[in-house]
Amino acid sequence: MAQTPDSPPGGFDEDIARRITPAYRRYALILLVAAYTSSHVDRNIVGILIEPLKADLLLSDTQLGFLSGIAFALFYATLGIPIAVIADRSNRRNIIAWSIAIWSAMTAVCGLAQNFWQLAIARIGVGIGEAGSSPPSHSMLSDLYPKEQRSSAMSIYALGVYFGIMIGFLVGGFVADAWGWRAAFFVVGLPGLLIALLVRFTMIEPPRGFADGVPPPPRGKVDIKKGFAVLWRVRTTRHVVIGVTLTALVGYGTIVWNPAFLIRNHGLTATQVGLFLGPVMGIVGGLGAWIGGMLADKAAARNMAWNAWIVGVAKFLAIPFIIAFYLVDSTFWALVCYMPAVFLGAFYLGPSFAMIQSLTPLRSRALASAIMLLVLNLFGLGFGPQLIGIVSDLMRDAVGIESLRYALIGAAFVNVWACFHYYMAGKTIRYDLDHIEH
Repeated sequence: MAQTPDSPPGGFDEDIARRITPAYRRYALILLVAAYTSSHVDRNIVGILIEPLKADLLLSDTQLGFLSGIAFALFYATLGIPIAVIADRSNRRNIIAWSIAIWSAMTAVCGLAQNFWQLAIARIGVGIGEAGSSPPSHSMLSDLYPKEQRSSAMSIYALGVYFGIMIGFLVGGFVADAWGWRAAFFVVGLPGLLIALLVRFTMIEPPRGFADGVPPPPRGKVDIKKGFAVLWRVRTTRHVVIGVTLTALVGYGTIVWNPAFLIRNHGLTATQVGLFLGPVMGIVGGLGAWIGGMLADKAAARNMAWNAWIVGVAKFLAIPFIIAFYLVDSTFWALVCYMPAVFLGAFYLGPSFAMIQSLTPLRSRALASAIMLLVLNLFGLGFGPQLIGIVSDLMRDAVGIESLRYALIGAAFVNVWACFHYYMAGKTIRYDLDHIEH
């Protein structure tokens, strides 16, 4: 039976059990949110810099889609698997600290690039660093918070996405206009080194199974093939992985291209885009992620299906607001339409992460997270920006500057497909939770 945070389960090292207090749990969560925020600042900074990069390095939309998508996602997604295998057998805290240091340094290196290929190599370095952060972070949080609080904890962790986008847009836009795009990479990259030191020297490595009230499982061989098989065989996790991947295809693609859309179609500067989109993504998106997780935990207390259904309902309701954002000519009213789209669209991360962790054996949680992120990022982050860039280039001769607008509208309808899979996940989650093995 799962324990409450105030009563640590027996059978664990007493010194560690005493140190993992409710106050420490909050501190660990805040620090992991800071790390996740740093990763999304560095990951998404290219979005606000698309126009100056395009002008200075003479890049096409297809190349810019590659830099913000595949160049990062291919290595980020694939290296997550071997790093997660190590994390499931060793110290997760140290892996996270090294990862933060690597991606922060490589983001700063982006500011030294003189051409497309140099920038692509630096972006690959950012992806390599970020590969080692989320899977062990998910695993650690699952050992700190019991499953009845896991959606809320994961949703707070997911705030890093929206805080990161906000900081990247605000700081990146202002610095790019004032001192150039190179300075923007330096300014957002270097502070991550401090977070890496805090993680390494102030965090505790929690015992496996601590929050679930079960003893740590034996340290057996991690079977990657079995990890893939479990996620595919369990119906709920299969639908969640597909749903979150389709959601990411739209989400990551539009995050990268929305600044360019506002600059091209509404005539805004990079600073103005940062001031408009940054607070919307950070405050409204953050509220959506937090409230979505809390609602999922409360609704799931009555019916476990709502862990998944609340995401599907929110994504479906967001679609008309997304389309209105791209069709309304008034900048003010476009941003008004965008706020509910961002709020509702942010519901998915916490419940999705929590469902995967709750349906995975204890010794494979980092691996399960890495597999989900492999699929999500390879297809979502990798192909979302790239496909929108390609469609925009293909339509340019026919519709001119409007090509990006129509490419983004087309992407919005992928959300309907995602809603279907969250609905199906809700139908099977009760059975799958009852038959999970630790």
